Amino acid sequence: MSDAIKHECGIALIRLRKPIDYYVEKYGTPMYGINKLYLLMQKQHNRGQDGAGVASIKINALPGIEYISRFRSVKTRAIDSIFGKIGKEYKNLKEDYPDRADDTAWIWENTPFLGDVYLGHLRYGTHGINSVDNCHPMVRENNWRSRSLAVAGNFNMTNVDEQFEKLLELGQHPKQKSDTITVLEKIGHFLDEENQVKFNHFKKGDHTNKEITQLIEENLDLQRVLRRASRDFDGGYAMAGLTGYGASFVLRDPNGIRPAYYYMDDEVVVVASEKPAIKTAFDIEYSDIKEIKPGYALIVDKAGNPQHVEVVEPREKLSCSFERIYFSRGNDPEIYNERKNMGKLLCPQILDAINYDLKNTVFSYIPNTAESSWLGMMKGIENHLREYRKRAILNQELTEEQLDEILQFKPRAEKLVIKDVKLRTFITDNDSRDDLVTHVYDTTYEVVKKGIDTLVVLDDSIVRGTTLEKSIIKMLDKLEPKKIIIVSCAPQIRYPDCYGIDMSRMKEFVAFRALLALLKDRNLYFKAEEVYDKCVALAGTPAFREANYVQELYDMFTADEISEKVSEIVKAPDVDAEVQVIYQRIEDLHLACPNHKGDWYFTGNYPTPGGTGVVNRAFMNFMENKLARAY
Repeated sequence: MSDAIKHECGIALIRLRKPIDYYVEKYGTPMYGINKLYLLMQKQHNRGQDGAGVASIKINALPGIEYISRFRSVKTRAIDSIFGKIGKEYKNLKEDYPDRADDTAWIWENTPFLGDVYLGHLRYGTHGINSVDNCHPMVRENNWRSRSLAVAGNFNMTNVDEQFEKLLELGQHPKQKSDTITVLEKIGHFLDEENQVKFNHFKKGDHTNKEITQLIEENLDLQRVLRRASRDFDGGYAMAGLTGYGASFVLRDPNGIRPAYYYMDDEVVVVASEKPAIKTAFDIEYSDIKEIKPGYALIVDKAGNPQHVEVVEPREKLSCSFERIYFSRGNDPEIYNERKNMGKLLCPQILDAINYDLKNTVFSYIPNTAESSWLGMMKGIENHLREYRKRAILNQELTEEQLDEILQFKPRAEKLVIKDVKLRTFITDNDSRDDLVTHVYDTTYEVVKKGIDTLVVLDDSIVRGTTLEKSIIKMLDKLEPKKIIIVSCAPQIRYPDCYGIDMSRMKEFVAFRALLALLKDRNLYFKAEEVYDKCVALAGTPAFREANYVQELYDMFTADEISEKVSEIVKAPDVDAEVQVIYQRIEDLHLACPNHKGDWYFTGNYPTPGGTGVVNRAFMNFMENKLARAY
């Protein structure tokens, strides 16, 4: 991706369904669950660069033994830092007490973090300070285990202010105004209420308080807790939680915006944000990995019994398509094929742009996530050549030499763009920084016919366009091609995201900049002011969250007109080659990803009212020259 953006986090949950002795006997170590959690998190490392955190619960730990543990880190290699600390404590315990090293029960009781239920989180912060305090899991502790709670998630809520006010109405005094804290406290509140209801019920019987504690843990209705807590959530979320008594859950939003997958057998229940992580960590078949349904929760009770139950009424499934284009690991077979299809579906536009002159065209891609799509693009070019060869064979007027040349021709594929990972743009002065940005990428020389060849370079998406303008196109222009075509697997990113991806300020999108330029070119900028006035007039009313008024501006122009203006914007004045930008069409994206049709950043069709309100607020912020986030 030429414009790096931050994106959603990753979760990993493991519930061991056997006593610890079982894993020691079968796998030779009490650290089985910890080792598997480490693998799940490492295999999702692409989903977290700002920090990581883990939590665990010892079920049925005796009073006086720490039953809930949490470690978090914001170090450069946060996962290794956390698990290195856990491993060191386990190693030191065995060395300090060699006579107890084979006593599994004693090791289990005395090793911090060694437990029965594990929760891991990878943070890719969309906003806020990158500190340990912002790393999940967040913990709400209580002397009653059934009231203690650890929560981690991949989510953004669009109605944090509303949720915060509800907490105040409940009589709470939250320590922060953030979606993470409001979610934790909201679930925690209804967990407290459920505890009180159960306590009052069992108190009527002939039970001691100690007996009631056990009865609550065995009968607490976690589905009811989640249903009450999430009733008015607005956002995209896959949130995971551990209760102090050992029950756990993963809840998914009703539109299925954020991903969550699970696997279970008689030894474990596992949940992660991506299938390949589960596949690799547990060496299982892909067909054994299931998807948590939109609006459903996978709840595992204290005894280890799982339930896949409805919590929020499911709505139209609009899973995030941007996950498939860029964020998720491409070794998932479905994602791999989807990305190849994206590249293949771009071929008609590419062939038209090069005027079908394959002889003088070089095909390449910008590393590394676009490689799968590039393979699909090359397959599409080969399919075109196959049909061309068929027609050539039927053409009896061709000489044997001409026919032989056609049959032997192969499209020219080269790796033109190389990213120098050793370089860092650490200088903040704009002029100096721009010069360094130019050198973050390098190219392969002497493979382009100067003044003759067209370069087709495939990228997975074009968000801001700044790296294209300041680095990649300038670099490619030094090869002296006739034309440079930048192809985006994603459609034009026109609108902000508010469900986990850090794309919140409209003025940063090159497609939006193109829209503004077209309005000014055609003396239509007053239309933007009319939309702004409409947003101002409706702010605070239900209508503000019912319609995306910015769509009215985009509807004035075709997608091709926007693309042409983007091509002008990313071509710096000192670039000699002709420059053209081609975007994936929305309908082709849906063909490539038929089960992931969430496309609000491309179309402006948001799945929740909060999302619609965010785009209108973001446009108001732009018009008022405010840098504030819209949610």
